[in-house]
Amino acid sequence: MYNKRIELTEEDYYLNEQGYKVFTEKYHLKRGHCCQSGCKHCPYGYDKKTNSFIR
Repeated sequence: MYNKRIELTEEDYYLNEQGYKVFTEKYHLKRGHCCQSGCKHCPYGYDKKTNSFIR
Protein backbone atom coordinates (compact mmCIF):
# COMPACT_ATOMS: atom_id res chain seq x y z
CA MET A 1 0.00 0.00 0.00
CA TYR A 2 1.36 3.39 -0.97
CA ASN A 3 0.87 6.22 1.52
CA LYS A 4 0.78 9.70 0.03
CA ARG A 5 3.44 11.93 1.58
CA ILE A 6 1.96 14.89 3.44
CA GLU A 7 4.07 18.02 3.55
CA LEU A 8 4.21 19.34 7.13
CA THR A 9 3.52 22.95 8.00
CA GLU A 10 3.99 24.79 11.29
CA GLU A 11 0.29 24.23 12.09
CA ASP A 12 0.59 20.44 11.76
CA TYR A 13 2.69 19.73 14.85
CA TYR A 14 4.48 21.16 17.85
CA LEU A 15 7.38 19.94 19.99
CA ASN A 16 6.51 18.87 23.51
CA GLU A 17 8.73 19.37 26.56
CA GLN A 18 10.63 16.16 25.77
CA GLY A 19 11.30 17.31 22.20
CA TYR A 20 8.89 14.91 20.48
CA LYS A 21 6.64 15.97 17.61
CA VAL A 22 2.98 16.03 18.60
CA PHE A 23 0.60 16.13 15.65
CA THR A 24 -2.32 18.54 15.85
CA GLU A 25 -5.97 17.87 15.03
CA LYS A 26 -5.44 19.78 11.78
CA TYR A 27 -2.73 17.34 10.69
CA HIS A 28 -4.88 14.30 11.47
CA LEU A 29 -7.77 15.74 9.45
CA LYS A 30 -5.39 16.49 6.58
CA ARG A 31 -4.20 12.87 6.72
CA GLY A 32 -7.78 11.69 6.43
CA HIS A 33 -7.93 8.61 8.63
CA CYS A 34 -7.28 7.36 12.16
CA CYS A 35 -4.10 5.33 12.75
CA GLN A 36 -5.47 3.90 16.04
CA SER A 37 -2.29 4.79 17.94
CA GLY A 38 -4.02 6.82 20.64
CA CYS A 39 -2.82 10.21 19.41
CA LYS A 40 -3.29 13.11 21.82
CA HIS A 41 -5.25 15.27 19.36
CA CYS A 42 -7.19 12.57 17.51
CA PRO A 43 -10.29 14.16 15.92
CA TYR A 44 -11.78 10.73 15.20
CA GLY A 45 -12.47 9.88 18.85
CA TYR A 46 -10.32 6.76 19.09
CA ASP A 47 -9.69 5.51 22.65
CA LYS A 48 -6.66 3.23 22.83
CA LYS A 49 -7.64 1.90 26.28
CA THR A 50 -10.94 0.49 25.00
CA ASN A 51 -9.85 0.01 21.38
CA SER A 52 -12.98 1.79 20.21
CA PHE A 53 -14.25 5.07 18.84
CA ILE A 54 -16.08 7.21 21.38
CA ARG A 55 -17.55 9.90 19.13
